[in-house]
Amino acid sequence: MDNQALSLYQLLAQIKSILKSSLPSSWWVVAEISELKINYSGHCYLELIEKEAAGESIKAKVRATIWSSVFRMLQPYFETTTRTRLTAGLKVMVRVTAEFHELYGFSLNITDIEPSYTVGEMALRKQEIINQLMAEGVFDMNKSLPLPDLPGKVAVISSRSAAGYGDFMDQLTNNGFGYKFYVKLFPAVMQGNEAEQSIIAALDRIFEREEFFDVVVIIRGGGAQAELNCFNSHWLASHICQFPLPVLTGIGHEQDETITDLVAHTRLKTPTAVAEFLVDQYRQADEKINELSLAFYDIVSVKVREEKEQLNRFRMLLKPAVREQLTSCSGNLKYLTINVASTAKQLVFRESEDISKRAVRIKNGIKGIIIHGRHAVDILERKNSYLDPFLILKRGYSITYFRNKALRNPAQVSQDEVIETRLAGGTIKSKTI
Repeated sequence: MDNQALSLYQLLAQIKSILKSSLPSSWWVVAEISELKINYSGHCYLELIEKEAAGESIKAKVRATIWSSVFRMLQPYFETTTRTRLTAGLKVMVRVTAEFHELYGFSLNITDIEPSYTVGEMALRKQEIINQLMAEGVFDMNKSLPLPDLPGKVAVISSRSAAGYGDFMDQLTNNGFGYKFYVKLFPAVMQGNEAEQSIIAALDRIFEREEFFDVVVIIRGGGAQAELNCFNSHWLASHICQFPLPVLTGIGHEQDETITDLVAHTRLKTPTAVAEFLVDQYRQADEKINELSLAFYDIVSVKVREEKEQLNRFRMLLKPAVREQLTSCSGNLKYLTINVASTAKQLVFRESEDISKRAVRIKNGIKGIIIHGRHAVDILERKNSYLDPFLILKRGYSITYFRNKALRNPAQVSQDEVIETRLAGGTIKSKTI
């Protein structure tokens, strides 16, 4: 056993001494922030990584710290310059000193940061995403969709508690023209690491009922520019590009356009501006209708005036022609009146002669009918007299009655029944045996 063995502390102390004596006091280092936490005392703890150029695998990793006294200056400086929140996922250029502690091991102490590097990286990444969307042929797809003339059914993606959503609803529902809209909120997280997936999930829910809605509105309202990274996502932008309804954005910032703004059908500055845009579509339609009404009124007025003038010309031409025609018709009417009167007299005379002849024929015909009728009546009276029961009895016949009815069959009478036999000279009652 080597009696010269060092204790662990002695070894780490020597390493610390060697690092301190052999390394420069500080370096500028380029790395990606994979984790970032701020504790209650204001210290910022990070994990810095470097990935392989051709993939996502990590080839270097180290802990880093920004002490609260420095972080209070670096954070606002970085976020004001880049208009981006210092968060995980950003590539940064930082000035560091190497720290080695016998108990806590190796770490970096960040003393400065270069915002322009991050701005350049973000711009480069943003342009890469734009180029990728163009290469996929989807960049202008949503812009090419026709915007409905009257977009009255609106699907809104926003946080329910966001002030921007309240401003949007107030502007839309209380518009000065009284236009009515149907608005359905699809709640989503609008900032932070969960925002991208949350907004995409809201789009998926709208897609299930896309035939009902006219437009989709993505609004966020006020907030720091640093919280807009989620709107520069390739995956979110791709969903918006290929969405079957026009997408309107009012993310609430003016300085820079996010990729979401660039691929959306219409980009507006604020949620209130989106509401004004929707109301304006109705107002423009109203103005167009008014313009068409006025144009139609003018056309009809001109046409009516022309027709009146034409009618007056016809009236002036028609007046003498009618007078001439009336004069001609008056002469013809007199001639026709004379002819009609003469013809009527002749017809009346002829009809009078016919009526007299017909009267004689009818009178003679009635006399013949009466004579013939009387003869027929005489014959019927003689026939009727032959059928008189009294005359039949006078000829020596009799009629037997049973119960006041003529008896035709002896079987109708039982023994000891009284029957009557009527003769010309009287009635005989008898009893059957």
